[in-house]
Amino acid sequence: MAIGVWISLFIYFALMIAIGFYAMRKSTSTSEGYILGGRSLSPAVAALSAGASDMSGWLLLGLPGAMFVSGLGSAWIGIGLFVGALFNWILVAPRLREQTVHYGNAITIPEFLANRFPTRAIPLRTVSAIVIVVFFSVYTASGLVAGGKLFESAFSGVINIGGMSDYSAGILITLGVVLVYTVIGGFLAVSMTDFVQGCIMMLALVIMPLVILYGDGGGGLAQADETLRQNDPLLLSWTEGLTIIGWLSAVTWGLGYFGQPHIIVRFMAVRSLKDVPTARNIGMSWMFISLVGAITMGLFGRAYAIRNGMDIADPETIFIVLADLLFHPLVTGFLYAALLAAVMSTISSQLLVASSSLTEDFYRLFLRKHATEKETVRVGRISVVLVGLVAAVIASDPGSQVLGLVSNAWAGFGAAFGPLIILSLMWPRTNGAGAIAGMIVGAVTVGVWIMLGWNASFLGGPGVYEIMPGFAASFIAILLVSSMTADSGEYQQITR
Repeated sequence: MAIGVWISLFIYFALMIAIGFYAMRKSTSTSEGYILGGRSLSPAVAALSAGASDMSGWLLLGLPGAMFVSGLGSAWIGIGLFVGALFNWILVAPRLREQTVHYGNAITIPEFLANRFPTRAIPLRTVSAIVIVVFFSVYTASGLVAGGKLFESAFSGVINIGGMSDYSAGILITLGVVLVYTVIGGFLAVSMTDFVQGCIMMLALVIMPLVILYGDGGGGLAQADETLRQNDPLLLSWTEGLTIIGWLSAVTWGLGYFGQPHIIVRFMAVRSLKDVPTARNIGMSWMFISLVGAITMGLFGRAYAIRNGMDIADPETIFIVLADLLFHPLVTGFLYAALLAAVMSTISSQLLVASSSLTEDFYRLFLRKHATEKETVRVGRISVVLVGLVAAVIASDPGSQVLGLVSNAWAGFGAAFGPLIILSLMWPRTNGAGAIAGMIVGAVTVGVWIMLGWNASFLGGPGVYEIMPGFAASFIAILLVSSMTADSGEYQQITR
């Protein structure tokens, strides 16, 4: 492994840890500062933090891998995500920023739901915290799988840590760096590192497709088009071979945005309501550029591999393979850092949200109601480490697929929280009984759907993505139960 790669990675790791120490001095003296950064994020930091924590290793591994295998038909996932993110910024962001302050200055999603529905406060906080910790353990594992794949593919035989495999060593290094800056600096460190990581990711996704096309062995856009058409014309078709169910399963990924705690918590942390439109514009621009880069990288990478007779054993590693092949070691190290940025930005966000639920919605609620701010911050740091270790155990299987793990966790959150967040913010008649019913029905539906294998094959046909039945069932449950039970007057009109 060239020394230039190590230099770039060392600089990246050092920068992330330095940001953690900076944030520690700025915002870790109180639980609100550690968990929510004191609601002080600028529009740019909030936007890129939401985007970077959203996309994860899926953006540089999962999506390009799907494009490599299936072609433009897989791009519908990205389109659905873009539309879902846009509506999330329009419908949820301003209302959540305003209402979390109005309802008792809530600093976690479970706390907001408890304050919004006081007649069911304890059950809501308990159930929502369980859902968050369980699904985030799986979601965080997907990021560690991506980190393990990077080190296994790019550093094979180079790293030797106590006889560990390259994959296991990659998990250990990825988790170790994330834990350092997350434990030290809390939410502000996570958000600031997300901003830097988001910039690195976008730059990498602009550079890579261009070099694949016009660098050595590329042949340009026309040649890539010809190569793909000769190899498999379906690769450049948006619809051929795609069933209605397959199309719906792809575009409905966007429904998941409304219920992702690690994303919508950024809305709560924007420094003011008037900054939300600016943050939305920045975030959606970043997302558009990044998605186009990931989609074209997978397609052009397939053309490059065909033209040059390359055998890509794992399509999800196409970014890693081409980064090593096409660039100077210093740039290769930068591109590896971009992948780690995608992975680590999401892991850190998920660890912090899960730990905040363990701290605020379990420890402080049931064990130490009068815990001091210093004690709460300390418990939060311990919780970050515990969730990280559980995720590492889940990720220990080298055969895990990034996209598969992400899709399961994404659906779980989207179905459990998405309809509830939308209706709690926008439908005054929503009550506590409906909230609990919707959350449980959504999470259970997703879990049962996966266990029965209906996400892979449904009624003898293609699988149905579990977020569709889960989201629909949760939405209906909230509407029905809220309508059939007494209105407890829990909604508070906000006057301006």
